[in-house]
Amino acid sequence: MNLFNLPLLFGAPQGAGAQPASGMEQIISFAPFILIIAIFYFLIIRPQNKKQKETQKMLSDLKKGDKVVTIGGVHGTIASIKDSSIVVKVDDNVKIEFSRSAVASVTSVAKDEKPEARIEDKKSETDVTSTES
Repeated sequence: MNLFNLPLLFGAPQGAGAQPASGMEQIISFAPFILIIAIFYFLIIRPQNKKQKETQKMLSDLKKGDKVVTIGGVHGTIASIKDSSIVVKVDDNVKIEFSRSAVASVTSVAKDEKPEARIEDKKSETDVTSTES
């Protein structure tokens, strides 16, 4: 192969006839990238951050007597709470200590925690039954 043929392989350089792209053309060429970034933000990043905040709030609001389910699927009632762990009562004489982050969900809240919420629930139930009649 001859070294004089290499420029032919790579294509001829742009001559003086080519004009530089205007500012609007450059913005239009970046529009698909901006659109993809916006889609990733609204469909992936934002919901993940929202879920993480809800999980942190749930873990910080754990109280003694709450019924919880751990990530491993263990169902039980919180017997005591320490700084970074909780003790879950699984059976009458069985207690297991878990890290707080091992709690997947709270299935029911302690009975004596929010009597006002129960009163409001009863009011909403009577409102629903009165509108159904």
